Amino acid sequence: MRRCDELGAISEEPGRLTRTFASPAMRRANQLVGTWMREAGLSVREDAAFNLLGRWNSAQRGAKTFLLGSHLDTVRDAGKYDGPLGVLTALAAAQLLRERGVKLPFNLEVVGFSDEEGVRYQTTYLGSRALAGTLTAADLSRIAEKQIVKARRPRGEFLGYAEVHIEQGPVLEKHDLPVGAVTAIAGQSRLRVDFHGVAGHAGTVPMDLRQDALAGAAELVLAAERCGVLGTVGKLEVAPGASNVIPGHVLLTLDVRDQNDSRRLAAVKRLHARAKAIAKKRGLKLTWSPVQQTAAVHCDKALTQHFSKCVAQRGLDVLKLSSGAGHDAVALSAICPVAMLFVRCKGGISHNPAESVKATDVRVAVEVLADFIVKLGGFPAKRR
Repeated sequence: MRRCDELGAISEEPGRLTRTFASPAMRRANQLVGTWMREAGLSVREDAAFNLLGRWNSAQRGAKTFLLGSHLDTVRDAGKYDGPLGVLTALAAAQLLRERGVKLPFNLEVVGFSDEEGVRYQTTYLGSRALAGTLTAADLSRIAEKQIVKARRPRGEFLGYAEVHIEQGPVLEKHDLPVGAVTAIAGQSRLRVDFHGVAGHAGTVPMDLRQDALAGAAELVLAAERCGVLGTVGKLEVAPGASNVIPGHVLLTLDVRDQNDSRRLAAVKRLHARAKAIAKKRGLKLTWSPVQQTAAVHCDKALTQHFSKCVAQRGLDVLKLSSGAGHDAVALSAICPVAMLFVRCKGGISHNPAESVKATDVRVAVEVLADFIVKLGGFPAKRR
């Protein structure tokens, strides 16, 4: 927790916490966490994508590697725990096991990814996708640091990846539990929707003759609320934007998520049909533009069961839950099995300076993760 406080003081903006990809603040963060990794007996390096890597080599020749970690970058005006808690929890667990003299049959690597939030280039998972080797030409065309492709690691190198993260939701708090095992990370559809109507005088155009773009958008906002999965309109831009003018154009963003891709895509299809019906009824022109599609990721059942057993052995109820937010585990799932452990956070608040976790909950997470690592000795590797 002290390390979270110290790391949380490193920012590129005065008065608030912001660390973006390849910024001087991120380099300082890597230097500080790298110092802690060395103190724990890990060998430390930074790869071509600015991911920070602390390695504990096994004595067994030809051993594969298990990855632990999360990200060290932040959103703008962030809290201290989204991402960094997972890196520092992994480091604490590794340090604990080394102090106990544990010998592992695999290499253990603690990673602090350089870009999960995508603030600088709007490219989520930039650090972890560079390591996984899944960056596309379109991704590289948007960034200056083309050399990050050299961070790619060989397929087949990793036994798996585990990530500890604050829940970013209120479920664990509701059940009064410190940690929970994640079963899946929701897929996501992001869309831009434009309603084009006719601007007019608020005092002279009768209600039944209006082509009010905002009224149409409002109907879609309510439809998103009732779409059967997680549907969010996070942004509305109304033009011309005067109190005495009927809105002639509205841009809105639509975010639809679910851990079941078929259910998510069906909800998007229903919303599209609803938007077309609204536009026809109100005499509006509709533009429906998909922005991003991300498939759901299901956590490895064997690894998740390992986490569940480690939680149960501490006398705790095992709560299994899905993640509505994306994580570096999504990128790593392309090359190895993944698992996640959520830590309770106050009020489910994240992406906010008010992010808060209890030291007692973090202690549980460190101990569960340490047990998890020890029990991985017999884990059967999946070949990808």
